Amino acid sequence: MVQNNSSQPDSDAHLSPTENDRQTCVLLAEDDRALRRFLEVVLERAGYQVVSASDGMEAMKLVLSASIDVVVTDAMMPNLSGREFCRFLRNSPSLAQLPIILLSALERKDTDPAEQADAFLTKPVAGEKLIECIERLVAKRNNPK
Repeated sequence: MVQNNSSQPDSDAHLSPTENDRQTCVLLAEDDRALRRFLEVVLERAGYQVVSASDGMEAMKLVLSASIDVVVTDAMMPNLSGREFCRFLRNSPSLAQLPIILLSALERKDTDPAEQADAFLTKPVAGEKLIECIERLVAKRNNPK
């Protein structure tokens, strides 16, 4: 099931994802429904637009049809794993520079450079840590040095 949640941020949201009027759009690919919903709420409250997928194939379709700024993906999902999704993104000329955060309950292992994520967070991930990571990657992408 694909969910496109574009609700406005709560009034107590203290973070500003971008300096312009357009919200930063996060593609969230997570097969665990409860965790996906939790992360959607965390990201929306921080002011992000969230587009969600329950597996890697849905995520692939969404990244090709929506204007995505950051990808947050589970490493292990049905139909297409997060690692395979990373490989797809890195091998696609128009998507290769997209910031990718890989979530996993397992310890980080060295991976093929073709599927390399920009950040790796171990589950369970704290909402604040995910927000900080997204902010850092978006800032780095907007201000390359």
